[in-house]
Amino acid sequence: MKPLLKIIALNNNEKAWIKRAVSGDSKAQQMLYDRYAGKMLSVCRQYVKDVQFAEDVMVHAFVKVFKNLNSFEYRGSFEGWIRKIMVRESISYLRKRQFVVYDDGVLENQEKVLDSAYSAFDVEYIQNQIDQLPEGYKMVFLLFAIEGYKHHEIAEMLQISEGTSKSQLFKARKMLQENLKWMMKSTGRN
Repeated sequence: MKPLLKIIALNNNEKAWIKRAVSGDSKAQQMLYDRYAGKMLSVCRQYVKDVQFAEDVMVHAFVKVFKNLNSFEYRGSFEGWIRKIMVRESISYLRKRQFVVYDDGVLENQEKVLDSAYSAFDVEYIQNQIDQLPEGYKMVFLLFAIEGYKHHEIAEMLQISEGTSKSQLFKARKMLQENLKWMMKSTGRN
């Protein structure tokens, strides 16, 4: 009996698609765009509150991806390489719009990392709480907690001191903790 459906692996030969895209093959470029656009919009949306602006940032970042595709060295994941470009483009967008304000205050105490309270809330609520953070706090929080950058890398990327990066992360966590604690109390969860 013949199978009714033919199954094709999605990651059939990504390296070949990348090489074709480098040579200017628009079908290959479209395939790569289609494959990663959803995830990358999500990345941009973490930094840029308005979805339409996040889409613009993503499109501009994809232009950079395709312009610099020949510099991809196949050492790490292609998705990770694209993601870095999306993050940097989002930061660049915010910096150009002058939405980012950093507080250089020195902190004496460090709070614990946000605990499992996050699991009690849905992703949309948490994203909304992150969106409510001041832009400087939000960027450092996302770069550290979501993207996994170290404070010295964040400081270099954002052109701030390492201490400012640590301070912004501390304050972002504290604000998120307070908002989540308030929500837990108001909904009767403890």
